[in-house]
Amino acid sequence: MAGTARKLTGWRRIANAMWDAPNDPQIYGSIDIDAAALEQHVRDLRERGSRATPTHVVGRALAFAIERVPAINVRLIAGYAVPRRSIDVFFITAVSGGGDLSGVKIERTNEKSVVVIADELATRASAQKQGRDPDLARTKTLMDRLPMRALRAVMRASAFVTGDLDRGVKPLSLRAAPFGSAMVSSVGMFGLPGGFAPIAWMYRVPILVLVGEITDKPVVVDGQVVARRMLPLCATIDHRYVDGFHIAKLLKFFKTYLADPSAHDAPTLSAAKEVSAEPIVAE
Repeated sequence: MAGTARKLTGWRRIANAMWDAPNDPQIYGSIDIDAAALEQHVRDLRERGSRATPTHVVGRALAFAIERVPAINVRLIAGYAVPRRSIDVFFITAVSGGGDLSGVKIERTNEKSVVVIADELATRASAQKQGRDPDLARTKTLMDRLPMRALRAVMRASAFVTGDLDRGVKPLSLRAAPFGSAMVSSVGMFGLPGGFAPIAWMYRVPILVLVGEITDKPVVVDGQVVARRMLPLCATIDHRYVDGFHIAKLLKFFKTYLADPSAHDAPTLSAAKEVSAEPIVAE
């Protein structure tokens, strides 16, 4: 039997006045990965002159997993899930001495080794930091000059064209699908343990992974508590793209790659180009 309606009072009344009904599709999850194999792989690559970091390996692992769960690699438009043309990962990077953020989309990340990914990211991020990226400079200048109301309108229109329609916007120097299939960012390079980054409406991606700082943590191994080097990863996922079934499959392949990065990276290492002496730009 239904109960009697009760008038809201006190905090419940205030809460209902402050907020509308939930309307956010974002899912949050975190996991600690044993970093022993990952750190060894990074050390091996650096001994060969690479600028590889844990973040590059995580980005490669994410592309590896998406390749095996293609239902995630889509763009949503007019009630349809349209397959993307390639698996591209957008790496968020710091510019302007750390006072601003930008990023680089690595196209066909699943087809490249960690060495190639690190080299391409370092070269292009260095160009952005030094103001040698004409497309970024032109876009930033226009965005800085627009009034706030006009800026919002331009951002929404450009997100629709580049993200939903998968087309470039030449006047703004914006390319199609500028944020790719997924995003990766690092706070570990700043000594932070982790956190959850928001997926902004303009990104049009199903997942954003935040890479924390690798530290020693107590874990249980064969019934014994031991110290292990652990990598904290936090993911923000757009529920419109996936549900628990897809997330579970993605996580399975993601963990498989990170459990032995050298084994999965090996087939593409032969394609790595000669690296230069550019500085490391992401951890």
